[in-house]
Amino acid sequence: MTDTTTLVPKRAGLVLTALILSALVCNINLAAANITLPSVGTAFGASQTQLNLVAVGCALGLAMSVLYLGAIADRYGRKQLLTLGLVLTVIASCLSAWAPSVEILIAARVFTGIAAGMAYPTTLSLITALWGNGPKRTLAIALWSSVSATATVLGSIVAGLLLDSFWWGSAFLVAVPLAIIAAVMVLLFVPSHVAESDDPVDHLGGVLATLLIGALVLGISTVFAPGTTTLGIGLLVIAAVLLALFGKRQSTIKFPLYSLGVAKRRLFWVPATCGLIVFGSLMGAMFVGQQFMQNILGYSTVDAALAVVPLAIGLLIVAQFSARMITLHGSRFTMISGYILVFLGFLTMVFWGESTPYWYLGLGYALIGCGAGFAMTPASRSITQSTPVRRVGMASATADLQRDLGGSIMQSLLGAILATGFAGSFAKLIADSSDAAQISDATTAALQSSYASAMNVASQNPQYADAITQAASESFVSGATWAYVVGAIAIVGGAALAAFMLPKQDAEIALLASYEAEDAAKASSSPST
Repeated sequence: MTDTTTLVPKRAGLVLTALILSALVCNINLAAANITLPSVGTAFGASQTQLNLVAVGCALGLAMSVLYLGAIADRYGRKQLLTLGLVLTVIASCLSAWAPSVEILIAARVFTGIAAGMAYPTTLSLITALWGNGPKRTLAIALWSSVSATATVLGSIVAGLLLDSFWWGSAFLVAVPLAIIAAVMVLLFVPSHVAESDDPVDHLGGVLATLLIGALVLGISTVFAPGTTTLGIGLLVIAAVLLALFGKRQSTIKFPLYSLGVAKRRLFWVPATCGLIVFGSLMGAMFVGQQFMQNILGYSTVDAALAVVPLAIGLLIVAQFSARMITLHGSRFTMISGYILVFLGFLTMVFWGESTPYWYLGLGYALIGCGAGFAMTPASRSITQSTPVRRVGMASATADLQRDLGGSIMQSLLGAILATGFAGSFAKLIADSSDAAQISDATTAALQSSYASAMNVASQNPQYADAITQAASESFVSGATWAYVVGAIAIVGGAALAAFMLPKQDAEIALLASYEAEDAAKASSSPST
């Protein structure tokens, strides 16, 4: 039970450790695939589109399920769903590690994300419910946010070390021991049934939301990829129809899964969108960057993982300062500061090439890490403070969607642009080659499929190996550059949204107070409370 005198739970340190460790487990799984993509491509002869789906699978599963499962946790028990999610994470990780084909690996990664969907939203929900409004909650959210994001880097580092000695599947086992420890700590220290809702769950709305997000992410993953444009367009049309159906149901049902009245609040939807863009850009940068370092710069999995350490350091260092900056200057100033740093990071990446030195790679990642640390804390804080505590699962699910849906969309988008840029550049090189007439359609398709596929063709045709390797490198650099340009454009759009739509500090405080008064009035007049 929450200690109302100190506005923190009993054994607060152990409770917060258990919740942050649980969030860390989920985020490690999000990043584990990036470092192993070249190895998976070689093991299964996977196309770039298949590699994109392996990378995005966990985030897709989480994004699809997080709204529905967050509502279920609010109604039936956050601690209970958190524990179940951690247990299923162990099973899903093992299925990924020993997948016999790339198709089963993709499915196992989606299952991993669904397990995380049971666990991850409840961590922020419990922090919000257990810590009272004020600096202590802001600091707890800052720690949760920074450590969660840092886990994406930690997962890459540990996975890289494992891949240096073991098979590709070992990368997916990183979270297993942590999930077991987190489950035990949650059972021992985290309180049950704190400020939970007794409203019925909108199950139809949950199904619509799940299908909507799945169609959206898969549509983005395939609409730009060679050979799957029609499928992508069809999925995006389905997503648009499902969005209309979901919106209509949520606006008419008595107990909506997603309260549109809360969602339309200025301090809810603007930070949610801004957080989605910045975290998605972080995940997209790591997704493309890991392949770039291994394929183009020839880094080992360990070297590629260690190259991202500056991003983790930036996130951790900035965490305490971001909470302080919010208190002193408000969410708008803090978020825009973060966006400027992330943009500078993407700007450095645009100029990465085949001879880029390590320090320049580290600079790009450090800038993105520091910027994300400044931007994500005010986003999570604004969302939770704009939402009644009895609907905190909705706020937590939205904060999770910033990471999961943002990561899914940006990884899918940048991955699709990478695949398209790679295939287009390779097609031009083939067309300009004096041997173009001798290259069969099957060989052309294999060369354009992915970097790993092109290397397989090179190994089968040693007389052309040097030319194919050079062409593949040039094509990959071209595709990666376009992906970074799109990432930078997305950051500019997010910064503009924050600058024009978020209020300054005094107005922000007044607006939050009005939300709190409105929610208190509704709670006092509701017969269910």
